[in-house]
Amino acid sequence: MNLAIRRATEKDIPKILELLVQVDMVHHNGRPDIFKGPATKYSEGELRELLRDEAAPVFVCVDENDVPLGHAFCVHKQFADDSVMTDIKTLYIDDICVDENARGQHVGKALCEHVIAYAKENGFYNVTLNVWTCNPSAIKFYEAMGLKPQKIGMEMLL
Repeated sequence: MNLAIRRATEKDIPKILELLVQVDMVHHNGRPDIFKGPATKYSEGELRELLRDEAAPVFVCVDENDVPLGHAFCVHKQFADDSVMTDIKTLYIDDICVDENARGQHVGKALCEHVIAYAKENGFYNVTLNVWTCNPSAIKFYEAMGLKPQKIGMEMLL
């Protein structure tokens, strides 16, 4: 299969919405106490706005017919003039998903490699993301891509 990575456009919104439901359901199945399901974190209108934001690039991995098989939502972050944090540029991966029908075809790897290359080309210090412990396959994938834990969120259910 020939894969290509490009910036998402408005024509991709219907497929992105489908993928967002898939992401939500992974989280909902792992933590139904926290995540509603099925749902999307963005509406069609919010996606349209987001796709215009240069500081929040959205990439899609497409097949030879230009059909999205996965996406990576990214956000430029920087703590300029912060009293505690150093002034580094971070590329935060806000959301990443591979269509459940395309898993095992290296779509996620292609997306991650593209995001990392984009970060390097644009002078970012690091790439970060959050991953839920209820998704051990994602943790294993990110570790295989070279990511390491940066911080750990903890909770106590009451």
